Amino acid sequence: MTTSPPPVIAAQLWSLHSEAADDLLGVLAKVAALGYPAVETISLYGHQPARVRAELDALGLALCSAHAPFPVDEDADNVLDAYEELGADTLVWSLEPEEFTSVDAIHLGADRVNRAAANAAVHGMTIAYHNHFAEFRNVFDGRTAYDILLDALEPCVLLQLDTYWAHTGGVDPAALAASLGDRLVSVHLKDGPARGMDDHMVPFGEGVVDVEAAARANPAVRWNIVEMDRSHHDMYQLLGRSYTHLVGRGLARGKR
Repeated sequence: MTTSPPPVIAAQLWSLHSEAADDLLGVLAKVAALGYPAVETISLYGHQPARVRAELDALGLALCSAHAPFPVDEDADNVLDAYEELGADTLVWSLEPEEFTSVDAIHLGADRVNRAAANAAVHGMTIAYHNHFAEFRNVFDGRTAYDILLDALEPCVLLQLDTYWAHTGGVDPAALAASLGDRLVSVHLKDGPARGMDDHMVPFGEGVVDVEAAARANPAVRWNIVEMDRSHHDMYQLLGRSYTHLVGRGLARGKR
């Protein structure tokens, strides 16, 4: 009996947001030196997409996906053109907490995501939805806002599960990941106290999240993405420790 290889590890560049705002290309080089084979962008920080693409290629870094606002307004084509030039095949974004305060609000938000998916498809790209914790804390007639949202999203909308915020919202990230089937293409992995959006992240195993269970939960996942929103630890050291933890335990594939 053969088993499928683990997902590829990637670094979400929000972890290095301040540094990237000053020197994105230098940050990419340092992330590659840590052994990461891929990154997920949060911004181009004023750089032309072709320049960032060239640097990724030179460093041997894949682009697993890009966080970018849902392309639904008058700037949608410009956004899609830019990320197509960057080489992104999947754009990922979230709805706002206030969009989970009623069932009607959830359906309005889902409509926006679905329109983004239709626009992206014209460019050969896919939209994925990334959660925070309002999706799980808000419950309507026994159903979480997340369940209502998933039912309202078109099947072509993929999912990126932030396991930390799911835990913060009161659900078991591993069980949730397993329940999402082939629609789940990537997960964000981080650890910490799981209290709220101002949390500081800690090395895997020192917080309250069962990162290993979440990382193993769904064989359909293609990317295990390390994201440390903020931390009292040195961020490069934390990313390096996270790489060693996941790759060393066979939870992800790296390149060193």
